[in-house]
Amino acid sequence: MEGILHTLLNPLRVAVLAGGNSAERSISLKSGAAVATALSARGHQVTLIDPADTPLDGYDWSSVDVAFLALHGTFGEDGGVQKILEDHDVVFTGSDSEASKLAFSKSAAKERFTLSGISTPDYALVHKDDAAARIAEQATSIGYPLVVKPDCQGSSLGVVIVENESALADAVAQSFELDNFCLLERAILGTEWTLGVIDDEPLPLIRIATEHQFFDFAAKYNDDDTEYHFDGSISDEFRNQLTEIGIEACQVLDTKGVARVDIMVDESGQPWILEVNTIPGLTDHSLVPKAAANIGLDMGHFCEVVLERAIKAGKRKLRRAS
Repeated sequence: MEGILHTLLNPLRVAVLAGGNSAERSISLKSGAAVATALSARGHQVTLIDPADTPLDGYDWSSVDVAFLALHGTFGEDGGVQKILEDHDVVFTGSDSEASKLAFSKSAAKERFTLSGISTPDYALVHKDDAAARIAEQATSIGYPLVVKPDCQGSSLGVVIVENESALADAVAQSFELDNFCLLERAILGTEWTLGVIDDEPLPLIRIATEHQFFDFAAKYNDDDTEYHFDGSISDEFRNQLTEIGIEACQVLDTKGVARVDIMVDESGQPWILEVNTIPGLTDHSLVPKAAANIGLDMGHFCEVVLERAIKAGKRKLRRAS
């Protein structure tokens, strides 16, 4: 953890990008506000930019040392904002445009996991124009219970656990309201875990306990009864197993900076990677700040670590180009 804990930054001019027009706008604004408050308290000059109001292509980036991305969902996590910043040679936090695009598509990421030998639940990808009979056939091939989710979306929006075929059509229709593609994924029954990663360095594992059917949007952001456990009782072998598969999932997607890996562990103890989030939530309910606090990183220190990694990555890129 020493590499994560070390940081010493001079005051920077930081543009915090938050808001946007995605379905996760409200959460993004909360993440951005938390980051801006924390960095301002550390002495940095912070400007909040909402891409819904400010065209990024026309922005004067010469006034910015580094951009901190707190944009969740489409445009923020799918490579859109990253490509604009790359084109303007702006140093920014997190993964580049290609890795962001890959990770944001659950089906594309799962294909990469499968090719790399990383355990991920069986799935089928369906389109909104597919016949209902074909979708039902694909669901039957996966088996019930299954999880229906938009292929490209975050914060568990549109995610429904379907117990039988009678509930399939409504769940799929709900998913198609958010994306043209929908993932039918085998439901893993067991415990939910998450691993925060900064580059290849893990933050403490968190086991999530909720009264909801799963860790859905309400459990993530609204329910104060959701429990987050840093389990000291698990074996070192099990902890290492989950940590290693989480880091490997990030590596095969080539993520950079902060990411969060969502993992299910079935009743036999087998871990399954669900997805990797390249811009995880940074609200007071969010998982990565909780994991950082567990090792002594308050929000301001954590955000500075993220900035430091982005600046170092930007310098490496400049050296390669020259």
